[in-house]
Amino acid sequence: MRTTWVRGRGRGRLRIAVATAAVAALCGAGLTQGGTVHAQGRAAETPWVVSLGDSFISGEAGRWAGNSNDSAGGYSGTDRAFDQPSGSTDEHRVYGASYDNGCNRSDSAEVNSSPAPAGARRLNLACSGATSTAILLPENGGSPFKFEPSQAEQLQKAVTGRPVRAVVVSVGGNDLGFEDVIVACAKGFVTPIGASPCAPTQAPEVKKRLPMMRTAAVASLADVTTAMKRAGHPAGSYRLILQSYPSPLPAGGRIRYPGNKYDRLTEGGCPFFDQDLTWAHDRLVPEISTTLASAARESGAEFLDLSRSFDGREVCSTTTVQAGPDQRPSGRTSEWVRFVTTGAGQGQRQESLHPNHYGQLALGTCLSLHLTETPANHRCTNTPGEGPRAMRLGPAPTN
Repeated sequence: MRTTWVRGRGRGRLRIAVATAAVAALCGAGLTQGGTVHAQGRAAETPWVVSLGDSFISGEAGRWAGNSNDSAGGYSGTDRAFDQPSGSTDEHRVYGASYDNGCNRSDSAEVNSSPAPAGARRLNLACSGATSTAILLPENGGSPFKFEPSQAEQLQKAVTGRPVRAVVVSVGGNDLGFEDVIVACAKGFVTPIGASPCAPTQAPEVKKRLPMMRTAAVASLADVTTAMKRAGHPAGSYRLILQSYPSPLPAGGRIRYPGNKYDRLTEGGCPFFDQDLTWAHDRLVPEISTTLASAARESGAEFLDLSRSFDGREVCSTTTVQAGPDQRPSGRTSEWVRFVTTGAGQGQRQESLHPNHYGQLALGTCLSLHLTETPANHRCTNTPGEGPRAMRLGPAPTN
């Protein structure tokens, strides 16, 4: 069971100085997500696929395979950090060393779970909570984030002298203030007196900020291109991909907790009014996607539209179920998004409304399908009733 949504402060981390030095050293040596430093000769033999950006590509919430209110057995088998034989939980099993500074790069993050291209090396430089500033080169305003150097700077060091197949970027949501919007909407739902939908006030504010988000995405892609050129990879020698975001919430007509009642909070983990759900799904996420598509166009990047990739798999969707004593988690039946939690019980607050393990497998499949096609703009969707590997790729809508 979840309690009311509250904003929390980032938790302190131990061994920061050691971790910072290790990150800097290993980036120069060629660190993969799994934490293995490869000999340069071997790394040069196979192309790399690199991910940069924010929590939707870093692997935030990859700890969870579905959602459950049942605390037994590692929350009915949904907690991948739980070891059944010992009865212990260790988040490092999923997030590795990145758990120590909150970047939360999971083992099932998109770039790691993508089946193709076969033999490619995977490098995940994304970090949960990152804005464009965390990507930009230092001379253009980039700055360390969570004690890690700018992602473009890390990229340049990591791929110098190494072949690169693709660089995929997820950026813009934090520049837009997406989390603040979600928090405002959740607070509007749980307010004891005078609770009201957030869409009427949030929609115009978001619309004002969309141009700023677009500018941030364009600047990020420009610095990624510069970093790649400095590393010996001119534009056109690799694939540069900007992706959008899947909707974590269904429209109001597809929520399995009708009536705007508190069971959405206490059971479902989706404390939002119907009006806000419909606005977020039908307008907010598509507007973000359209804006990012425009940024990709200006930057000469490919665009991967993920805005409809989780339809029917969102938190509290009528076509999904939570895991429990009589319902095991499954990519066919479970939600693909982490439900809202304060962090006082299950996991961390920052994992809320991010693609969970199944969602990340789905996004990895989307990336794989995109990379097997000739460079173009695509939209990825799921197959109703099937698992995360049954994703489908089609042309992205033209705007």
